[in-house]
Order: sequence, then C-alpha cells, then structure tokens
Amino acid sequence: MIKAVKVKDVVIGEGVPKICVPIVAFDEQNILEEAQKAEKSMADMVEWRADFWEFCKSSQATEQLLGKLQEILKTKPLLFTIRTHGEGGEFAGTLEEYEKLVCIAAKTVDLVDIEVFMEGLSAKELIARCQKEGCKVVASNHEFHKTPKQEEIVMRLRHMQEIGADILKIAVMPECRKDVLTLLSATEEMVSEYAVKPVITMSMAGLGAISRMSGEIFGSAVTFGSMEAASAPGQLQLADLRNVLEIIHNSKEHSCNSEIMPIE
Repeated sequence: MIKAVKVKDVVIGEGVPKICVPIVAFDEQNILEEAQKAEKSMADMVEWRADFWEFCKSSQATEQLLGKLQEILKTKPLLFTIRTHGEGGEFAGTLEEYEKLVCIAAKTVDLVDIEVFMEGLSAKELIARCQKEGCKVVASNHEFHKTPKQEEIVMRLRHMQEIGADILKIAVMPECRKDVLTLLSATEEMVSEYAVKPVITMSMAGLGAISRMSGEIFGSAVTFGSMEAASAPGQLQLADLRNVLEIIHNSKEHSCNSEIMPIE
C-alpha cells in the first residue's frame, strides 16, 4: 500500500493527481514574478527549474534566491530541480557542482529532484543527506529519445524506492502509440504490485499527453502543467489540465457509487 507524502498542506499519493507548474525563467526578476503568479494559481505545487537560471552555478546566489522563493510560496510546496544535459536540461556543470546545489536547496525547499542514474553519483547517499535536512526527495529519470520496455521502467522505479527516495518519477519519450501504452501499463504494474511510495510517470510530447491526464486511473500521483512556458514537451496548460483531472475524478467517483445495471 502506498504511503502518501504530505508537504505543507498538499498530500501526494492520494486522490486527484496534484498539479505542479514549472518556473523556467532566465533572470531573477522573472523567476520571482512567475513564483507570485504560481502562488495565486490553481496549481498544487511549484517546480523551480534552476538549470534555466543564468546564475545557477553560483551556490550563494542560488541559496539567496531560494529564500526569496520560499517567502513567496507560502502555501505551495517548492520542488528544486536542476536538470542536466544528460536528461534533457540546461545544466552542464560538474557532478560536484550538482551535488552541492542539491544539498544547498535541501536546507531551504520542501522537495528536491535527484537524477539517480547520473554517472558517478552516489544517489543513495545524496538522498539520505537531503532527507537529514528535513527535505523530501523525488528520485527521477528521463528518457528523451525512447520508451524503455515495461520491465525496464518498473525496474528503474523499484530501484528508486529501494535506495530510499520519497517519491519515484520517470518520464519517457514515445515513438508510437504502443509506447504510451507501455508507460501506462508499467505505471499500473508498479503501483499495484510494488510501490509503497508515490509514483510519478509521464509519456512526453503530444503523443503522450493522455498520460498527463490519466494519473488517477493508472496510479501517477503528480502531473506537470504550464502557466506560460513549458519545461518539457507535451505539457498542458494549467487550467485545461485542472478541468480534465476533475472530469476524470468525478466520473470515477460516480462509477464507484453507482449500482451496476443489469444487461437485458
């Protein structure tokens, strides 16, 4: 049984999938402006994609900006993400720089993203260091060129769980419709048979958009939507995403509460 993760007043892993909106601005002023919009929006969570920031390699500047973001985001959990080139992001720094920035963020934010399959990274150790600061860890993996086989997706998610992450995330790129079904089937298998932590999965690009909407059916606990600029291919606009999630939730609730009609 999955144990939900509560961050501020947001419970991840129960009910309707939570919507996370990304901040992807290049300069501090726009980052703070986007944070103010996000705090007032219908989103549940906010992700700062620090790899887009012009000074992301500066530990001191990052720490100061994180403090300002936390002051703005009073009600919404803040997820710190510094996505590397290897997984589709903008950060091209060293492993040491990556680890330092993640550890600095863990002292301030609610959640940090850790790319657990990064070459040379001791992911289990870094996860434990962040959790000692009282921060929750989203273990992540991104495939921007393909969709692995179902068993491989499940294996990666299980590994994330085994090394102690609080939330397990994988995003893959579909090359055909069957790839989207593979991702959804892997999600259902992981959640039904192995997961004790909340799972986040998505099939990217337009072809995979259905995976961003159907989390409550297949088991993905968080979906990512954009206020303005998207941080990954296939993200839907926040308002549209909220409407779809509510329609699915209401239909599911109605189905569970209705009597089965006899077939004549």
